[in-house]
Amino acid sequence: MAESKARKTATEPAAKQAVTSAAKPDVKPDVNQDVKQAAKPAVKAAAKPTGKAAAKPPVKPPVKPRKPESHLAMVRRARRINRELAELYPYAHPELDFENPFQLLVATVLSAQTTDLRVNQTTPALFAKYPTPEDMAAANPEELEEVIRPTGFFRNKAKALIGLSTALRDEFGGEVPGRLADLVTLPGVGRKTANVVLGNAFGVPGITVDTHFGRLARRFGWTTEEDPVKVELAVAEIFPKSEWTMLSHRVVFHGRRICHSQKPACGACPIAPLCPAYGEGELDPEKARKLLKYEMGGQPGQRLKPPSDFPGEAAARADAAAHQGRVADLGVDA
Repeated sequence: MAESKARKTATEPAAKQAVTSAAKPDVKPDVNQDVKQAAKPAVKAAAKPTGKAAAKPPVKPPVKPRKPESHLAMVRRARRINRELAELYPYAHPELDFENPFQLLVATVLSAQTTDLRVNQTTPALFAKYPTPEDMAAANPEELEEVIRPTGFFRNKAKALIGLSTALRDEFGGEVPGRLADLVTLPGVGRKTANVVLGNAFGVPGITVDTHFGRLARRFGWTTEEDPVKVELAVAEIFPKSEWTMLSHRVVFHGRRICHSQKPACGACPIAPLCPAYGEGELDPEKARKLLKYEMGGQPGQRLKPPSDFPGEAAARADAAAHQGRVADLGVDA
């Protein structure tokens, strides 16, 4: 009797498995059905949002990847970006206050690792005390450091200012030279500073690769280089020499106002259709508009003494408002 029960128990799983196999024939899985099954939980969750889930905004659609472009296509797109930026920033200019080449040279050296506004707040007292290279070359280091302290790194900057002023006095007759080869021999002066001075004090075309320009040049797909000199050389091959100085101003303006380092305002950018990096920043137009800075956000720029031919804050705001059709609503008071 016990043996009979054991045989019955041992054969039951096999029998059940055979019946199950017979009821479910071997067929290929239905891919569409699998997709439907996978989608059910999402549909159910979407149909009955509760609590925090109900307050979450809808997921943004992914940004479509761009097709690979030829070098010629990149050049054409880059030049179109320059034209668009020229329309957006017809008033682009150096945002450092200066009245002569020496003041621009000093202000540019001071602008490292700080804002142009901070430099513009510091230089009036600096140039009142040291108006010429001869005066600055003879400055007491501690006194000079105290004047430029607000710009940061004041000890290194004071050393550079005294050094370059001494070189101007002893080697260039107290005058700022108008050649790149001469400018880069001055203490604290590299190609970026030299190009700023050449382009804006002497009218010699130059590309100014600061942090903003380098960042946007890579975002725009003009180059992948990180070294400023290599970025300069790469961009110089894309644009005619006559455009170099104004191109620098436009790109820097755009980097400071819209295409920021941490939170670019992609959703409020007029050149978004031309930018391979579109989608790295805020895409929602309302949120993006809140990220706009200076005149684009209804605030003044960085110059305290703008040049006489600068259209001024009111004109800059009006020009920004004129682009509302392209940038949606910039939130600027016209």
